[in-house]
Amino acid sequence: MTTTNSETVAAARVLLTQMGISPADLVTPHTAVPVFSEIVPTVRDRLGAGTRRTYGTHLDRLEREWGHRHLDDVSTSELDDMAIHVRATSRVNRASRGGNTAAQHFIAAVRCVYRYAEDQGWIRPSDNPARRASMPTRRPSRRFAIPANQLTEILDTAATSGNDPELDMLILRLHIETACRRSGALSLRPHDLDPDQCLIYLREKEGTDRWQPVSPTLMRHLVAHGHERHSPQSGQLLRYLNGKPITSRRYDHLWNRLGDTIPWVLAQGVTIHWLRHTTITWVERNFGFAIAREYAGHRGKTGGTTMTYVKSNLLEVVAALSVLTGEPHPLLETASERRVDLDVE
Repeated sequence: MTTTNSETVAAARVLLTQMGISPADLVTPHTAVPVFSEIVPTVRDRLGAGTRRTYGTHLDRLEREWGHRHLDDVSTSELDDMAIHVRATSRVNRASRGGNTAAQHFIAAVRCVYRYAEDQGWIRPSDNPARRASMPTRRPSRRFAIPANQLTEILDTAATSGNDPELDMLILRLHIETACRRSGALSLRPHDLDPDQCLIYLREKEGTDRWQPVSPTLMRHLVAHGHERHSPQSGQLLRYLNGKPITSRRYDHLWNRLGDTIPWVLAQGVTIHWLRHTTITWVERNFGFAIAREYAGHRGKTGGTTMTYVKSNLLEVVAALSVLTGEPHPLLETASERRVDLDVE
């Protein structure tokens, strides 16, 4: 039995569709696929500051080692081999985990490059080797909430050592109170402070932003810091004694110094992100998951559909902060006055 010409054409179309090829692709030459040295700078410029910092080393590697190669000349096995090499040669520091995170970031950076190539029509999804590259399994976090006595040890050491203990204590208190990420603290500006309501505007990863409550004491110190170190209203708030804005290096310097004095800080690779774990864990234990999620600024589908019904709000975060710091907060006082007014009416 033979098929008709129309049936053959229909079957061919189905096959081409499954392969990600259009009939026009068979008669129209593809746009020349660029080499890595042409596309990587463009991709780098499109990334946010935090992502650019994370992917930077790996994008540099692609330019340096494969800069002359066309994107469609690289195979999945070559990407996997490069990831293995990245894991084996990754920089060893206090938080190292055998290079696993470095390999993850490499694959993510490569996929970012190829995703851009797909969007431009240079690479078909079916021909994209990064889609089939093996992403190393994310290992469970080793971080945990720091016990109160050990947190006190960290604060005492920071307050009595270093070349700028005032700055270090401000950084630590900012992270303990707000559970913000490092990027949030580094992007904080004087005009992000609302002293009247004791709120700060945080900008963090993936473009997320939110108003986060702080205690009146922390707000006074943040405002004073900006005045004393001449932080421009639209410039970075946290600055060195000479007025220059701090960078992530200040965090590295701080924890290296603490690790030199406190053995368990060095042994366990404690970083500023452990403070986020500590605060969010305390909020969850005392106020529940919904408020902890809001306190952390988590977005997305964490918690599933149930979060539609049990999501928290700013005043509940303020209440948790007030208990954490032992200080009354102006937003709670305002809310209380409103309730009294309603009762009177």
